[in-house]
Parts: sequence; structure tokens; C-alpha cells
Amino acid sequence: MSQSILIIDDEKSIRKTLIDILSFEGFAIDEAADGAEGIKKIKENNYDCILCDIKMPKMDGLEVLEQTRELKPDIPFIVISGHGNIETAVDAVKKGAFDFISKPPDLNRLLITIRNAMDKKSLVTETKQLRKRISRSADMIGNSAPIQKIKDTIEKVAPTDARVLVTGENGVGKEMVARRIHELSNRANGPLVEVNCAAIPAELIESELFGHEKGSFTSAIKQRIGKFEQANGGTLFLDEIGDMSHDAQAKVLRALQEGKITRVGGDKEIKVDVRVIAATNKDLMQEVEEKNFRLDLYHRLSVILIHVPSLNDRRDDIPLLIEHFINDISEEYKQAPKEIDDAAIEALKKYNWTGNIRELRNVVERLIILSDKKITKKDVENYILIR
Repeated sequence: MSQSILIIDDEKSIRKTLIDILSFEGFAIDEAADGAEGIKKIKENNYDCILCDIKMPKMDGLEVLEQTRELKPDIPFIVISGHGNIETAVDAVKKGAFDFISKPPDLNRLLITIRNAMDKKSLVTETKQLRKRISRSADMIGNSAPIQKIKDTIEKVAPTDARVLVTGENGVGKEMVARRIHELSNRANGPLVEVNCAAIPAELIESELFGHEKGSFTSAIKQRIGKFEQANGGTLFLDEIGDMSHDAQAKVLRALQEGKITRVGGDKEIKVDVRVIAATNKDLMQEVEEKNFRLDLYHRLSVILIHVPSLNDRRDDIPLLIEHFINDISEEYKQAPKEIDDAAIEALKKYNWTGNIRELRNVVERLIILSDKKITKKDVENYILIR
């Protein structure tokens, strides 16, 4: 589909010239002879870019700009005027214009400006969609008593800087708890940096967390900034902390105690302002008894304890989770959400969810792909094994 541009100018000859040029470049063009007509069209249509004159009857270009910012703030707005001066240009940009071009416009500059404006609009749209998806992925879906307790705890804990230890089986959504805490915290505008301690070899975990200096070991061909520094001003999520080596545990403890880290191979102390949220599927007190985990680090991490129950312990939430995953996956596939009948939902509620929420999402995705227009109990029986 062609990208669309609205041209607002009271001079018919200017509009015709711009229409001829931009149509030749493949754009779909709409036009308005004054500001009032332009606002009407902006309300009724979605444009990828707006070109607008300054001096016009009924409503001048700066007023059109202000109203457009209120109506549809993401549409890039380029001001074109034969009455251009520095003050007008500055005023237009302050009010939200993408750029200011004097008449008669240089063709190459005009086309480059339009392309840049549209690229920026695409980037803004993608960023909003990504943030929406991330925010949605951090939602705690469910109304069961255990989930409501977790939500209440998060509401109280998030605005503080208290360290949180999240426990629970694999696939229950521990990372969602961490994301939600960060999202509701005073650090929400800072980074959320995630580290899977189980996925990093023991000999590399210190470099991953604290960074290293060039030449500190054989493959250290350049300086590297670690996760603690990357998370400065934000939140560091240490997933599967029970798998961290003893040496790394000692350094993490020091970082929590002193608010300072030292890169591998370096001697300079670097201050870090980081809130740590840790998660594990292990019983850390048992790990302490077996000398696999430091007791002092456990106490540092577990100011607040949040246990996320298994899906089998919150079956009443399954219908809500199914609805959420159907909508989420259908949006990813760019298709209308499929219906699911009550018998299918009841069958899924009886399933033994050893993989928890992660497994449920996979099953819902499988059912969406393999079922016909409506997901039935027979689909559930055919495509997953009821245990």
C-alpha cells in the first residue's frame, strides 16, 4: 500500500506542483485548500505525513500543527512556507513540527525530509508496539488467591528499592514478576537487564556480571562492560541464581554490600546503583545446607520473598490464560482470534501442566495452528496428551 501524504496549502498551483512530484514518487496524495479543511481530513483519515503552509485563511499552519499534535501526535508534520524566517522555523519545531522548508522547496531536500519523517514515524510505531508487547508480557494473568497475593505484594514492594527473591518451578512466570516489579518501580525509565546464571559457564559468569579489562584473559581482546554496569540506574534480574558459582556469589555479595564492582583484570572500583531481583527454581536453604549457596548472600537477596505457584495449583486461572494466549498469538500471526468451546477449556484445566505456563502457551499455539475455525475438545484430545 502506498504511503499517504496530506498537502494543506491555499495556493492551488503549489498544491498541483507538489501533487505531481509526490505522485510520481509513488505516494498517495490528499489535499486541503485551508487549515480548517485540513483538520477535518486529519480527523477522518490516517496519513503517513502532512505538508502544511503557514499563512492561510481560516486557520494558519501553526494552529493546524497544534491541533494535529492533539489529534494524532505520531503523524510527522512538515511546515512549508514562503514567509519563512528563523523565528517561525524555531516556533514550528518547538510546537512539534518535524522540519521547516522554505518555498520554493528544493525537490531533493523535500523528498529526503519526507522519507526521514516517515522512517521516524515507523520507528515510533514499532517502539510503541514493542513496549505494548513487553508491558503485556509483564501482566500477571489470573484472579486466583495465590496470584492476587503476588499482585498485592508487587504493588507494595515495587516503589521501594528492596531486593526480591522470586521462587517457583520452571515455566511459572518468575521473569514476569521481575518485569512487573521493574515496570511499577521508580526505576521504570531505567534499564531492566536480565542474566540467566544457569546458561553461562562458571568461568565466564564473573566477566558477564562485572565486565573485564582488555587483556585480562586470553580471549579478552577489548574492554567489556558487565551487566551490573549496564543496569546502572535500573534493575538487574539474576535468573536461576542457585546455579551461580561460589566465586561469583562472593563478588555479588560484595557488590550488594558496597554498591561497587571491579571488572575482571582491573583494580578500579566502579560505583553502581542497581536494584537486584533474583529468581530460582531451587530450594536455596537446602542449597545452603549442602554448602552450594552462601547463607549471607541468601539473606541479602531475600529481603522480600515471592513464591510463584505452579499452574496445577492455580487451575482456576487457566481460562483467563487461554484467552490471553489466544489473543496474543493471533495478533502475532496477524489473524482473527479463534474461538474455543467450554469443553475444550475444561479438558485443558484437567491437564497435568508439568511445564506450567510456558507449556500452556505452547499448547495454545499448537491448537491455533492445527484446529479449524473453532478449538474443540476433540482438538485437545488429538493434539495434546491428557495425563
